[in-house]
Amino acid sequence: MTERTQAPYARIAAELRGRIERGELRPGDRVPSTRAITQRWGVAMATASKVLATLGQEGLVRAVPGVGTVVAARPATGQGRRPATEDDGAQRGRIVRAAVAIADAEGLAALTMRRLAAELGVSAMSLYRHVSNREQLVALMADAAFGEQALPERPPPHWRERLELSAALQWRLYRAHPWLAGAMNLSRPLLIPNGIRHIDWALAALDGLGLDTDARMHAAVTLFGYVRGHAVDLEPESEAARTSGVSGQEWMRAQEARLAALVERGSFPAFAAARADADLSPESLLHYGLTALLNGLAIRITTPPN
Repeated sequence: MTERTQAPYARIAAELRGRIERGELRPGDRVPSTRAITQRWGVAMATASKVLATLGQEGLVRAVPGVGTVVAARPATGQGRRPATEDDGAQRGRIVRAAVAIADAEGLAALTMRRLAAELGVSAMSLYRHVSNREQLVALMADAAFGEQALPERPPPHWRERLELSAALQWRLYRAHPWLAGAMNLSRPLLIPNGIRHIDWALAALDGLGLDTDARMHAAVTLFGYVRGHAVDLEPESEAARTSGVSGQEWMRAQEARLAALVERGSFPAFAAARADADLSPESLLHYGLTALLNGLAIRITTPPN
């Protein structure tokens, strides 16, 4: 049945269903009320009621007293919500692995519930039996990614070596998953066990060195944020290389004539003098900044504040 021949209630239900599948309406979000449906789509109250009834029968929405109709946390069967099974963990793991593969190959923006469902050969709504929404999926993906590089059970003996190892592992993960840095946010952090483990590792490394708990926490989060911030450019660069077929190094070489013209005007003498001897790369910049950060921390450890 095409959109033109669909009954009005079916057409409206399909539009709202699509918004739910795309994550525009997330579990717990209110969906338009019957009155809002009548006003927006110009249909009768009976038609609007049938829209919500249809979505309810599909397990996509539920009525909440005093709130209204909201998107269901998980789709329900005709006999109520599907009980958890021993296979849930395996199914969720399969979903997360497929989602990571899509994000690795095409970027996080390419990951939608519909795209993921197509990759797995299932319906988009069936995914909500295992993940509540896309935000939870991304958090599971990030946790799985951080879990790929385990911190050793026996850490190096020196605090600096421990922090350098943690930073190196994080950088390796960001390189393997260019979308990962952009998925993290220090203002609204993902509460993922494998990510918190790096903070815990850094805090333990700095214990007993004369720093109070506030200083240790700031140092641990600053280190985590430094590596993450340096890695944020990885996904845009990966996307640019994928779509243009030109690597970052090739792009820089193509800009050489333009850069030389800017320098030769004499407006940037310090830049011109340093440019010839500088050999910059993502890794060199990462290590330079990390060394400076740890050197500064070493001074605070050697001469702790009163």
